[in-house]
Amino acid sequence: MQKTKHIAIVGGDARYLPLIHALKTIDHLSIRILGFEQVEQSYTGVMQSTIENLDTSQLDGVILPITGIDDDGFVETMFSNEKIQLTEEWFQSLPEDCIVFTGISNQKLDQHISNNGLHLIKLMERDDVAIYNSIPTAEGAIMLAIKHTDFTIHHSNVFVFGYGRVGETTANSFAGLGANIAVISKHETDLARVYEKGWEAYPLDKIEQYIDKCQILINTIPAKVVDKSLIEKMNSQAIIIDLASKPGGIDFEYAKTRGIEAIHALGLPGMVAPTTAGEILADRIAKILFTS
Repeated sequence: MQKTKHIAIVGGDARYLPLIHALKTIDHLSIRILGFEQVEQSYTGVMQSTIENLDTSQLDGVILPITGIDDDGFVETMFSNEKIQLTEEWFQSLPEDCIVFTGISNQKLDQHISNNGLHLIKLMERDDVAIYNSIPTAEGAIMLAIKHTDFTIHHSNVFVFGYGRVGETTANSFAGLGANIAVISKHETDLARVYEKGWEAYPLDKIEQYIDKCQILINTIPAKVVDKSLIEKMNSQAIIIDLASKPGGIDFEYAKTRGIEAIHALGLPGMVAPTTAGEILADRIAKILFTS
């Protein structure tokens, strides 16, 4: 007989409501939620709790917000006016086989996990989650491009920096709307694959020769690749959409001085498709919980 798993969801953003709805349909899963006081329990269908009242001794999993915890241990609580702080003592109270789920981590969370022998799953670093999430991310980038330009994506020159999980999906999505795609990468295998698709393929160290053609620049590389020397060669009517995690890959200050609109578009899946994003997370979390 399948053993019931006990989990606590501590804080979260808009995608966590569909995540809760998806998880509560799974058999042998007992859920407590914290930081959702502004949401009616009849809507979530799940018992609410507080840090003080939560029995941590039987927990098999803890789901933190995508942003994890800040340097003081506080979590994001979009649906509560009360702040929730997770202390070293709180992490000590978790069973050693408890799995802690987060989107991203920091030194503070890593330290809590290491000190207490817990298992940390960083969902946003997993290939499966990142590939699924690349779909709403690409759709969000298209939404921003339409909103912030006065020309069609069709036949526009779209330069995609990076051809990883997000870059590939984004390039495909813009190509589907008829854009002229150029992919910029330092990896020869990426450039070969791009050439096979019939798109322009530019080495990262040679992109200054071609950047003046760019109308929409999409960056997915989490390093400062679009710097002052590159931005000064761009058309001032171009737009930059940075999809890379903090601190991004753009010199935002210099783009501003040139009058180029540069948008750091963080968390697009949660903004443009929270239901899909939440269901993706719920599916991955459930699979990990019941196979561990």
